[in-house]
Amino acid sequence: MTVKSDSWGSRVGLILAMAGNAVGLGNFLRFPVQAVQNGGGAFIIPYLVCFLLMGIPLLFIEWSSGRYGGKFGNHSTPYILDSMVKGRLLKYIGVFGIFTNIAVAAYYCYIESWTMSYVYHSIIGTFNGMSQADVAGFFGNYIDIGHSTTGIPYEAVIFYIICLLINTYILSKGLKGIEKVAKVGMPLLILFGAILAIKGLTLGTSGASEVFPDANAWDGLNFLWTPQYNSLLDLKVWMAAAGQIFFTLSVGMGTVHCYAAYLDEKDDIALNAVSAGFMNEFVEVVLGSLIVIPIAAGYLGLGY
Repeated sequence: MTVKSDSWGSRVGLILAMAGNAVGLGNFLRFPVQAVQNGGGAFIIPYLVCFLLMGIPLLFIEWSSGRYGGKFGNHSTPYILDSMVKGRLLKYIGVFGIFTNIAVAAYYCYIESWTMSYVYHSIIGTFNGMSQADVAGFFGNYIDIGHSTTGIPYEAVIFYIICLLINTYILSKGLKGIEKVAKVGMPLLILFGAILAIKGLTLGTSGASEVFPDANAWDGLNFLWTPQYNSLLDLKVWMAAAGQIFFTLSVGMGTVHCYAAYLDEKDDIALNAVSAGFMNEFVEVVLGSLIVIPIAAGYLGLGY
């Protein structure tokens, strides 16, 4: 029996929402760190192999099972799995798909609250005349009980609650709310990432530390991507690549199931899954590897 439910307004909105679900710290922080620790430029070989042989098939499975469950009005992992098999075991295993997403939502709202605080203090001029070390010290005391730089008691808690309320409001609007935010937020994320990458690579030596006055981001880029081909024979490198694929595509968490449950029966599973997957990989490999590690390694001397 097919149960009619809400559906995505457009393929673009769906793909951007799915990409927004996957794109995060795993792209901008975890991937370049994994690359540095597992063969530099050579890491891209096991990474792409794992993406093609493991990541894409897993996306196909999750998109397909999610759409199948959605036909029966099921939109969460426990009930989607319950609609696919006889017996109750998978249903109870699927409960982890709910708790995982709650944990991720709480975690990212916390990060959002720090970002909101940074934007707020940047606008009011708190950081004017402060060095990088001073700004770092500012946030080092940010979560101290009773600490406040705005006169608001428990400032960190207040920003966190505001972020929770904003996210709750967006989710209360259903798919339309998520889709509208994704259509604005994802292009902005890519734009800001490109601006940061270009800015970092064109700073020259102006951002170098006193210890390495002649360093620049290009030194950091060489540090990240210089291939160590002997690492390709190390099983741990391949395991790291496989782990990164799971982490960055957000498979096995239940979110893809939930989003895919609202697909129309005629929607192209393969095209949508591959489009969202490759958008995530673009952000990770192209933008993620151009920002944090190259700038930090070049200016702070991590590669020396």
